[in-house]
Amino acid sequence: MVHEYVRIGAFVVTPYLGGLAGNLFVKNAYKTWYSNELRKPSWGPPSWIFGPVWTALYTSMGYASYLVWKETEGTDNAMVPLGLYGGQLALNWAWTPIFFGYRKFGLATVEAIAMLGTIGACTVSFYNENQTAGYLMIPYFAWVAFASVLNFTIWRLNRGRKFKD
Repeated sequence: MVHEYVRIGAFVVTPYLGGLAGNLFVKNAYKTWYSNELRKPSWGPPSWIFGPVWTALYTSMGYASYLVWKETEGTDNAMVPLGLYGGQLALNWAWTPIFFGYRKFGLATVEAIAMLGTIGACTVSFYNENQTAGYLMIPYFAWVAFASVLNFTIWRLNRGRKFKD
């Protein structure tokens, strides 16, 4: 049983790896241009909400991936859902440096839409293997849909602007 908890822990921790690396970009940006110069819509969430939201989302998606792995262990059925999971996770991790590191808001919007599509496909694929895993992905899909609209709006509000470091 202890061994199983270690496996669960490994699956749950995996999404945080890229999130923690991306946090380096966020911290620098937040201290400078993001807080002081970036035009944001009035309906955007307060900055303090992102940490708790991503904590919940990374935990739920990590556990969902464990459930699918456990359900499909030793079969070919794992390839599509876990491949989609890896793809959306790579897109998730890439978004932060694009937006916060390179400040390419238009590219980040396109990337977020690609991520949203991949999350949608992953969610359906997870559901087909384990319904609970599919349900665990729904809040993540909803948040990224909202974040994509927010990203697009920020791009539109800041098009052509240059930011100081």
